[in-house]
Amino acid sequence: MTYEIITPVIAAFAISAILGPIVIPFLRRLKIGQTERKELESHLKKNGTPTMGGLMILAAIVVTSLFYVKDYPRIIPVLFMTVGFGVIGFLDDYLKVVLRRSDGLLPWQKMLCQLIVTTVFAVYMVRYAGVSLTMLIPFSGGKYLDIGWAAVPLLYVAVVGTVNGTNFTDGLDGLASSVTIMVATFFSVVAIGTDAGLAPITCAVVGSLLGFLLFNVYPASVFMGDTGSLALGGFVVSTAYMMQMPLFIPIVGLIYLAEVLSVIIQVTYFKKTGGKRIFRMAPLHHHFELGGWSETRVVAVFSITTAILCMIALLAI
Repeated sequence: MTYEIITPVIAAFAISAILGPIVIPFLRRLKIGQTERKELESHLKKNGTPTMGGLMILAAIVVTSLFYVKDYPRIIPVLFMTVGFGVIGFLDDYLKVVLRRSDGLLPWQKMLCQLIVTTVFAVYMVRYAGVSLTMLIPFSGGKYLDIGWAAVPLLYVAVVGTVNGTNFTDGLDGLASSVTIMVATFFSVVAIGTDAGLAPITCAVVGSLLGFLLFNVYPASVFMGDTGSLALGGFVVSTAYMMQMPLFIPIVGLIYLAEVLSVIIQVTYFKKTGGKRIFRMAPLHHHFELGGWSETRVVAVFSITTAILCMIALLAI
């Protein structure tokens, strides 16, 4: 039990914490800094803060997980999705902050990469890991939903929605890190209780994020960038599918869902009405900021909300 649960948490935490003083000055010397939106005056002081700190998170997860791959082969698809989406995020960050291409990857390029990674994951999960696309129904007493071929397009929607929702959540110091720690802890509890064979990687994610938070909590000395946020989104959705629990994502990942929906609603309404807005600003966390909430209050409320939702999800199993 110690080897499967406690060791990966401590190992990943140590790697992430040790990498901080090494990676952050390196990113600062390369002038890999974040550019904040001018509408948020309180954020302008963050201009130049190093980004791409997700490399610390990825390194901690990968190094720790590699020690468990032989004994826990079910972590391979999750590790693939975490690294795969992390690489997509890295390419996007690199183009934006290093090569100074403001848009990073073009939308079609990013979507194509996401679809390719998702396809490889789906094929491996079903054909080689032997995981069915039937889904555990929350509050059903253990019943599973089988929607046949429709489960395939649903998988793609779930992956793209979750990954981009996690990406949008990364907008305040410690927000994406704190929320995802709660989600990863939920999956760790379930993985341990069901002997799903995924505990080493879910615990490694918890440890890596705790280590990263040492440098990402307000006032942040580094941001995770798309490198980290896309990787975490890949982790969340792949773990849910490996445990046949994608229907639990809207519960434990409600913050991710609210963030991505706020952007979709805002953009659609803005275009349809010729410039009117529903939210003060999207994604959702900026709406609360412009409403007078401090950055730390938004992070605290969103994290507490996620913790409560995770407990509700445990009751729903």
